[in-house]
Amino acid sequence: MTGRGQGSAGDLLELVRSGRAITRGALQQATGLSRATVGQRLDRLFRAGWLREGAGGPVDSPLGGRPSITLEFDDSHAVVLAADLDTRHARAAVLSLTGELLAEHGGTLVVEDGPDAVLGELGRWFAELLEKAGHRADEVCGIGLAMPGPVDSESGRVVQPPMMPGWDGYDIRGRLARSFTEHTGAPAVPVLVDNDANLMAYGEQRTSYPDCSAFVLVKVSTGIGAGVVVDGSVYRGIDGGAGDIGHIRVGADALCRCGSYGCLAAVASGGAVARRLAEAGVRAASGSDVRDLLTAGHPEAAALAREAGRQVGDVLATVVTLLNPGVLMIAGDLAGTPFLTGVRELLYQRALPRSTAHLEVVTSRLGERAGLVGAGALVVEHLYAPERVEERLAALGV
Repeated sequence: MTGRGQGSAGDLLELVRSGRAITRGALQQATGLSRATVGQRLDRLFRAGWLREGAGGPVDSPLGGRPSITLEFDDSHAVVLAADLDTRHARAAVLSLTGELLAEHGGTLVVEDGPDAVLGELGRWFAELLEKAGHRADEVCGIGLAMPGPVDSESGRVVQPPMMPGWDGYDIRGRLARSFTEHTGAPAVPVLVDNDANLMAYGEQRTSYPDCSAFVLVKVSTGIGAGVVVDGSVYRGIDGGAGDIGHIRVGADALCRCGSYGCLAAVASGGAVARRLAEAGVRAASGSDVRDLLTAGHPEAAALAREAGRQVGDVLATVVTLLNPGVLMIAGDLAGTPFLTGVRELLYQRALPRSTAHLEVVTSRLGERAGLVGAGALVVEHLYAPERVEERLAALGV
């Protein structure tokens, strides 16, 4: 096996979880290990409660015989907590290790109130959700958090976020871990933090487009951001800044919240559309207000959303030419027919036919749950990575 050579217990678990080898015989064949060694390493995973036996599978031998017993990842031994913060709203959930939402809550949570207050409140939400889901706090193996700003994934801290005063460089992992303990009494658990568009892209790609090797999601809400998944992994750049297309200059003179003029977000985000509607006498203060107007069929909101889509589509022509994705997904408050129509108009006009010949332009499948699903998956893939499995098994004494 790559990186370890002998096929560790973590390697075997990864083979089972991915479906590449789900019987003892298939694991021997994939790793080159003896039957006895495979049995010993599987025994550790059984004792940890991470594997279980499933139904009989196909017969391993061409000579016939008894069906092989299949192996399955046992997702009942732990749960994951996840939260997705927007600028004025948040969602939180308890998820199974295979991504099933067991309990969910959404409500007002304003990032401008600062990290201490917001993360403290999330801890309270988590305690209530665990009770609602019927799970104990000591069953939680980790927490995933999606943030509406650029995140350094190594440190878990947001970096110069334009819409999050007081959050720059703050120890989000430490505060949320403490909040979880304060409200549940359970020991602290690992906390993973990433950008919301990244985690939305990760959740959508894994759930609906697992075979797409280059996937791009663009979230258009109060701001604009993109998440990129390449070969099944989130592409973040060297310090988490990849995908921040909302601050590409488009030649306009509008002032952006980042302090610069002419950013795409300043003219084509949900916040920008809301501002133009308010100037025209329509009650709208945020991207969610624009979403409600679009749902109600408001003609001026639809016209402005289509215009915003054209401006975003102009930028996406470059993104598509550079990355050559198989799927381009539009998500967020503006992700409806008027905006999507505008995106397609400019994208197909500006990009070379070669770049769009095999491109699907679609809207979100998971909707408001995409960030939660992605945050949960981020935690699971981190904790059950082969090298981390070895550390965790040793800590469990198995």
